[in-house]
Amino acid sequence: MIASNYILREIKLKDNEQIARIIREVLIEMGVPKTGSTYEDKTLNNLYEFYQRERATYYVIEHQNRVIGGGGIAHLDNFDGNICELQKMYFLPEARGKGLGTKMIEKCLTKAKEFSFDQCYLETMPYMAAAKALYQKNGFTQIDSPMGNTCHYSCDVWMIKKL
Repeated sequence: MIASNYILREIKLKDNEQIARIIREVLIEMGVPKTGSTYEDKTLNNLYEFYQRERATYYVIEHQNRVIGGGGIAHLDNFDGNICELQKMYFLPEARGKGLGTKMIEKCLTKAKEFSFDQCYLETMPYMAAAKALYQKNGFTQIDSPMGNTCHYSCDVWMIKKL
């Protein structure tokens, strides 16, 4: 159960600016290249609108009326199979180490199952060790090559989980 002072909810239009800022801050903190990563995604400033499509959803974590992280799922870009992608899951330092990442993954995977996806794919960086460990703890296994084409060529760790 998520602590009562943390709210995991669907994204709202008013969250766009906060979550875009959070994602960019975390990417800079982690030393992720601005090119070939989520940093330059054209949809980043409009995540609410982007996730208003079929078989897609995005959640944020709110603490004391402030968004502190988020994550979502959508069909894997440029892929014909029935696979979704865990996308744009980033948390401010104050949100880490509290079990919120596991709760976010559980929420996203539950929704992915409701959407009848067969598997969930994700991409990350090798030096994002805590994130990689979190994904492994939640049943994701590393694969040898990317799937689909997310245009995130700087991400060279690919993982998948059967739903």
